[in-house]
Amino acid sequence: MIAAARKAGRSLTRDFGEIEHLQVSKKGPADFVSNADHKAEQIVFDELSKARPGYGFLMEERGVVEGSDKSHRWIVDPLDGTLNFLHGQPHFAVSIGLEREGEMVAGVVYDVGKDELFHAEKGRGCFVNDRRLRVSGRRHFHDMVIGTGTPFFGKSGHAQFLKELHQVMPHCAGIRRNGSAALDLAWVAAGRFDGFWERNLKPWDIAAGIVLVREAGGHITAIEEDTNVLETGNIIAGNEYARDELIERIPSLQA
Repeated sequence: MIAAARKAGRSLTRDFGEIEHLQVSKKGPADFVSNADHKAEQIVFDELSKARPGYGFLMEERGVVEGSDKSHRWIVDPLDGTLNFLHGQPHFAVSIGLEREGEMVAGVVYDVGKDELFHAEKGRGCFVNDRRLRVSGRRHFHDMVIGTGTPFFGKSGHAQFLKELHQVMPHCAGIRRNGSAALDLAWVAAGRFDGFWERNLKPWDIAAGIVLVREAGGHITAIEEDTNVLETGNIIAGNEYARDELIERIPSLQA
């Protein structure tokens, strides 16, 4: 997983270096990013297929690829943070999660711009490069920095998000919106964010990050009770105290 993420990251780095030339190129920005996405995804697909030939895939671009081994599935986002990438902002990642018998058991999130590779395996802890990670130890919400994601152009849920923001923002030290859910969860694992919430994410946005947070001692909760967070995409993450505070403030505003 690490080798695949790094190899895809090298491809994205080369394409990222061409972003500044987009305005004089015949290629449109959307086509350019789509091409970068597809190249990175093909690299991940090829590398993981060689390593584990029978495993299936759920990938952002090509969707479901059935494998002969029905108990294992890779969940892949080759470029999380596309808008950042397009605008020349070096905050984007390759995200690879491994699901076994319906449970996320390993995750890799590679921050290409900063060369930070977050990785975790069930029962073995969470690391960035070679350094072990733990979620933050802050207990008081007014001291905490909380990450989130906002609905963007063409998506619903803007009014609901503003209500949730009003419930959270006045009570914490700060809110951050960095534009990559995979890296947001990695930052929760690293203690850079104390907590995080977002709605309507896709499985490939959060699959790897779920493992990172849990292995760093944090908590992952679906916003709606008794639902699977990978299926709904409505997630709360954080240390124990951030998680509890967000649970208290968010669910009452469900649509």
